[in-house]
Amino acid sequence: MNAGDTAAVIVAVASGVAVLVLVWAIVELRRSLEVLRQSVQDMRNETLPVVAELRNAVGQATADLERVDSLLGTAESISSTVDSASRLAYLAFSNPIIKTIAFASGTGRAARRLRRRRAEPE
Repeated sequence: MNAGDTAAVIVAVASGVAVLVLVWAIVELRRSLEVLRQSVQDMRNETLPVVAELRNAVGQATADLERVDSLLGTAESISSTVDSASRLAYLAFSNPIIKTIAFASGTGRAARRLRRRRAEPE
């Protein structure tokens, strides 16, 4: 065997070892891919019910927010009505009440003056 034959044998053995290493790598890669597929399937099986629950919770929260918004609108309307009624009551009763208090105060002063005059000896 000459140097060319020896080199060919070494290249053939190295190529065979390389092919075996590549086959081993492909087999391991396929196993890893199978484990990954199983993990993805497990994750999908676990997350789909959670997503469905989350969707229901979001729908319920949206309905509750709409109810709260409606309640706030009603509360604002009631507040506006009470504010208008209190202004109306103030305008309607403030002037007569002030006049009544002034009349009572004036009447009280007049009564005190009359009592003083009666009490003074003439």
